[in-house]
Amino acid sequence: MRRRVCLASLSRHAFSRHPDPEIGAIVRESLVDQSEPLLETPLYSAHAALGARIVPFAGYQMPVQYPDGILAEHGWTRAHAGLFDVSHMGQALLVGPDHATTALALEALAPADFLNLSPGKQRYSQLLAADGGIIDDFMVTRPLAPEADGTLILVVNAACKTGDFAHIAEHLPPSVRLVTRPERALLALQGPEAATVMARHAPEAASLDFMSAIPTTFDGIPVEVSRSGYTGEDGFEISVAEDQAAALWAALLAEPEVKAIGLGARDSLRLEAGLCLYGHDIDLSTSPVEAALVWSMQKRRREGGGFPGAARIQRELAEGPARVRVGLKLEGRAPAREGAEIASGGAVVGVVTSGGFAPTLQAPIAMGYVPPALAAPGTRLDILVRGKALPAVVTSLPFVPTRYARKQKPGA
Repeated sequence: MRRRVCLASLSRHAFSRHPDPEIGAIVRESLVDQSEPLLETPLYSAHAALGARIVPFAGYQMPVQYPDGILAEHGWTRAHAGLFDVSHMGQALLVGPDHATTALALEALAPADFLNLSPGKQRYSQLLAADGGIIDDFMVTRPLAPEADGTLILVVNAACKTGDFAHIAEHLPPSVRLVTRPERALLALQGPEAATVMARHAPEAASLDFMSAIPTTFDGIPVEVSRSGYTGEDGFEISVAEDQAAALWAALLAEPEVKAIGLGARDSLRLEAGLCLYGHDIDLSTSPVEAALVWSMQKRRREGGGFPGAARIQRELAEGPARVRVGLKLEGRAPAREGAEIASGGAVVGVVTSGGFAPTLQAPIAMGYVPPALAAPGTRLDILVRGKALPAVVTSLPFVPTRYARKQKPGA
């Protein structure tokens, strides 16, 4: 029987016949059930009009690339501003009588400190299973408006959203409810010129710092904007009513700094940034400690527990995990893909979870899991590809330095 799992990934055929061998098969086949009719985002017609190559992704018809191609789109985002349609992501609200009640309800499902999350701030975390495995990773925002006290905004992965929402709703106390937001679209504007573009249309948003959010207007259109993204670049994610998405998309594309970018470049950008892809680098078999996501668990939660799998996670924090996620840079030009074995001294010691060619570095890179004794940067390993051992070296993450908009602290 075919195993149904949540994979926020592209179908293999999306890349298997790509003319560039460095790009073909950026990620493995999605195991998301494609027997159901594919959905369209509110921007599907806009993608088609631009000549996008449309592929099945997480139950939707999504643009994997536009005519310029993945490499050009990747480079444009690094140099200017790339516009992504991520409306397939799951948006929802947690609503309770006050912030403490709502935050503690979510803390019973995830290991981040939501209780002390300030208004207008955003936090990354993971929904955890009883054994500490990761059900999904997601973003949480505490709205800035005082009238929204008791509300948290959630964004979860597209392929996981049905299961995530059911899991959350099942475990909430009676005083807190989950309200899904299928009527909203989500756009991401990413790149070093993103803030310049936003300043012309939504000046308040352009002044945000990293992982901050605000309700504002974009040319008079009500939007919710966070300064965040999935590329390692500065940028914004913009939530908007679905009937206004096309106008927002067109206004952004009218700017000379902006081009439409597909899911192919989104994946290569996030890999260069060392960011996890659910269903590949993290899943039900991995804990946040193994995945090198300890930074996303604040001290109060690490020490106090009170979340699913806390015993395992606290044990791994104290004693060390059996394996850990690392970055790997390969010698030569041949890439290693997900599933390739990692070896040391002829013995298999781990597995690649994401891999591909890094356009910015002009070199193949990968992420995977190895024992902690082999995780130090500079450690030399081999990756087995089609029976051949490719030399690789453990590399600090991210592969390409991130350029998030962090405000400088006084006196720094």
